[in-house]
Amino acid sequence: FVMAHSEDNDYEYRIKEGDHVVLKRGDVYKAVQIQRKKKVIFEKQWILLDNVVGHLYSTTFEVTSGGSLQPKEDKETESSTDVKVAGTDNRNIVDDGKSQKLTRDDIETMKEQGLTDKEIIKQLVDNSATFSNKTGYAQDKYIKKKKKKYENTVTVLKPTCRIIAMMYHGREPGKICHLRYDTLAQMLTLANVHAGSKVLVFETCAGLVLGAIMERMGGYGSVIQMYPGDGPVRAGVECFGFPTHFHDMLHEFPICHVNALLAGTLDTGAKDPTAEGKQLRVAAVEEQNQPEAELQEGSPEEENMVTNTSDDGGRAQEKLEKEKRQEAKAQERKVKLEEKRRKLAAAATLLEGRNADGLVIASHFHPYSVLLGLLKFLSPSRPFVVFSQYKETLIECYTKLKEQGGAINLMLTDTWLRQYQVLPDRTHPLLLMSGGGGYILSGTTVATDHSKPAGSPPAEEPAPKRQKVKDSEG
Repeated sequence: FVMAHSEDNDYEYRIKEGDHVVLKRGDVYKAVQIQRKKKVIFEKQWILLDNVVGHLYSTTFEVTSGGSLQPKEDKETESSTDVKVAGTDNRNIVDDGKSQKLTRDDIETMKEQGLTDKEIIKQLVDNSATFSNKTGYAQDKYIKKKKKKYENTVTVLKPTCRIIAMMYHGREPGKICHLRYDTLAQMLTLANVHAGSKVLVFETCAGLVLGAIMERMGGYGSVIQMYPGDGPVRAGVECFGFPTHFHDMLHEFPICHVNALLAGTLDTGAKDPTAEGKQLRVAAVEEQNQPEAELQEGSPEEENMVTNTSDDGGRAQEKLEKEKRQEAKAQERKVKLEEKRRKLAAAATLLEGRNADGLVIASHFHPYSVLLGLLKFLSPSRPFVVFSQYKETLIECYTKLKEQGGAINLMLTDTWLRQYQVLPDRTHPLLLMSGGGGYILSGTTVATDHSKPAGSPPAEEPAPKRQKVKDSEG
């Protein structure tokens, strides 16, 4: 029983077919889905992921000939070379590019011969004129650098919010508005995202922020994604590979309908179907016009083949098939529009309560109007977080919120992240560090009493004081 139990525990951490995983080599990440006999390009190299199925996550694989992966043995010795003749300093070493005797072609030939990365590195060390004159630290650095270049390994990781944030920030930071992973972590904390809460999200970060919120909620509660344009972008959410029940908590609502919903004029039952009907009619007209044009183009051919009756029969058959296809397309579009209307109605019902537990905004749009509109859906004493790559937009939001009230604990922060190399006798900050991770505006909503005029509390203050004086005199 104990054995079976431990196997069951392992099953969750084993790679399965259809899983979404992240491939890692050095500091480079790539999100892929495990599919049999499907080649994946990673770091300019074709690889097959068939052999990773059944292994534990975070296993490192070696890329063998043909692109197949084999688990790497753990008989790794730290130094690739036993030669430990080191110089006292590096001052006399000149980087003129002539110290290495091996050429690029020689190294390519070695690779073709099937030499391992260790053997190639040993050859590079043996053929380097300056290696023995370098200090021990410089030698280790040289070997580490060459390992990074010639090591042909891939680590398969389970997708997490941190890994996917690092992947996007390293490869395509523009897609996620240059949102750094430490800033994302702060946003989740400041917005108090937890299981069972109702969170509003407006983001244009390829679905990364949405995925991070869903991961932290663990499938419990509800997330309402406010989206601009025709539909929500969720590429980042797919990278996480959430189970299907996670998607039941996810709702969507177009940002363009927020004002109508606040004013109470949004009618999801009557107005939308007419708009949908119009869309359907327009689509049908377009599709009808297309075949006519095609037939007109084909008319000279028809004139030439008047005698060929069998060809006319074929054309009639084609016309019938086209009509059937158009009907099927129209029906499919109708179903899709009906589904969209149903989703809109469900999201509107959730929002109408105006009792959301948190609001997260991270987009390349100016956040002011979005923030003011969406704050109205939050319950009092609830947190909100706004991320922007630029502080000027957030300063505007900050001053406006201070003026109009309804929010307390307003904070505008900027995070500074610095990574350190931690090694014996050579611990220091890394030379390259991230320039900026963006800015965060956070605060807490409060209930505002609209019955009193804005200037009344200061005017009323002196009255009780005068009253007290009269009491004392009497």
